[in-house]
Amino acid sequence: MKCKCKQTFKICEQESKIHFISLVPELTKKLALLFDKLSLKYSSLDGILTLKQDNPKIFFEENFDALKTYFNSLELKEIKVYIENERHKLSFATILSAKPLEKFLNFIEDRTFFDILENRSITSHFQPIIDMNSESIFGYEALVRGVMPNGDLVYPDVLFEKSARNDMDFNFDRLCRENALKTTAVKKVDAKVFINFIPTTIYDPKFCLASTVKWARQLEFDPKNIVFEVVETQKVQDKEHLKTILNYYREQGFLIALDDVGEGYSSLNMIIDLKPDIIKVDRNIINNIDKDEMKRSVYKALRNLAMENDIKILAEGVETPYELATLKNIGLDYAQGYYFAKPTAEIVRQI
Repeated sequence: MKCKCKQTFKICEQESKIHFISLVPELTKKLALLFDKLSLKYSSLDGILTLKQDNPKIFFEENFDALKTYFNSLELKEIKVYIENERHKLSFATILSAKPLEKFLNFIEDRTFFDILENRSITSHFQPIIDMNSESIFGYEALVRGVMPNGDLVYPDVLFEKSARNDMDFNFDRLCRENALKTTAVKKVDAKVFINFIPTTIYDPKFCLASTVKWARQLEFDPKNIVFEVVETQKVQDKEHLKTILNYYREQGFLIALDDVGEGYSSLNMIIDLKPDIIKVDRNIINNIDKDEMKRSVYKALRNLAMENDIKILAEGVETPYELATLKNIGLDYAQGYYFAKPTAEIVRQI
């Protein structure tokens, strides 16, 4: 399986022909009506409407509102666009690679995200993870922040939402991993560092993860101090492929943690099959656990499973002393949350 890491999306800015393609005749007619309203000159051949433009990117910028309001989301997915120029000629084969009109409009709407990606304008903030036995800092989770030209920060939920809808997860996820390693080296972190990655972006681990492994070695990290944390808001469908990825990391000497346990990884069988070194219990279970018997029951089950399989358990999102006391009473290896410290650009070296 080949990796798509080289694929990036940009809108051409040189003189080109923009071809609008749809297999639905009604959509082609609707598109022609819009072009007429906008006084755009176009040609029509075999259901393909073609515009000549000096700069396709400017065309989509100027007509963004009209296209966005005139077509609904399903129609924007159905209408395909292919930009033809000297390097990319129109043919039957290239028509198959035409992309949805929605993708072009997303590119215009999400230009801040694309600027961050193109300029590699990200930084890492670090949140300490506490060892409950020694009551000392065990490690840090590296959390990405996008940096806008004016210095404002863009938070992960926004960045990954934009990344996912523009099919840029691999590029962005790799950038985040490498930035976390480099920033950790600059900050001279002498502890475990938890680095997130999205497993569905990895096609061939030996190829797709090569740059991450290269940076880890080049920066002379002890592999045992790097914990790769599997992040996935949706359940992973191909469990065998995920195991291949995790085994590759293990072969390099890195540790593995599963994030959102109790949420994204609710299946106890999944935990047993993947055999992570650490499971991170989702904050939705930790929140007000001192007041909720059901949450305590779920946590007890996870704790017993972890102990029986030599897995460490980490509670995320601890915010009150009452939550912490309840967790310690049941059993807890590590804890992380605002109760100890918020993520910061500068390393918190003592709690």
